Amino acid sequence: MPQQQSRGHTGRNLARGAALAGSLALLPLATACSGGEDDTAADRGQAKIAAPSAAVVAPAKVEVIANLTGCKVTIRTEADELRVGVCHTENADYAITTFPEEKYKLTWLDTASVYGGKYLVGSRWVVTAPEEMLEPFRAKLGGTIQQLRGMGPTASSS
Repeated sequence: MPQQQSRGHTGRNLARGAALAGSLALLPLATACSGGEDDTAADRGQAKIAAPSAAVVAPAKVEVIANLTGCKVTIRTEADELRVGVCHTENADYAITTFPEEKYKLTWLDTASVYGGKYLVGSRWVVTAPEEMLEPFRAKLGGTIQQLRGMGPTASSS
């Protein structure tokens, strides 16, 4: 008889363990699907706090960065190594480039250094804009403003 009691007790423990594991597996689904107004308000509050942080937008999609800069973007290039979107605004036109891996961004910056200029650079993204727009964008997106050296001919002062 002691053997039967121990098997019955073990069976109950297995059933409890299975029930617990099943409920824990469903918990994220249940909490993710709640549609209360409080969740929406909390999400909006979090977005307001987190949006200016580069950690949130980067690595990001071109569309996310464009939205944070206040433009409706047109995708110009979609390739395995990068995506480029162009924004046309009243102030100026600018480009947003995102990369699936950091190594592609570094290669792009190395190539762009031939042309020189200043760029706003984040984690796997670059914004190419007129210099006066870079600082306001940096405040919204994070990143750093980098000066790239040009290698082409320079104008002589004759």
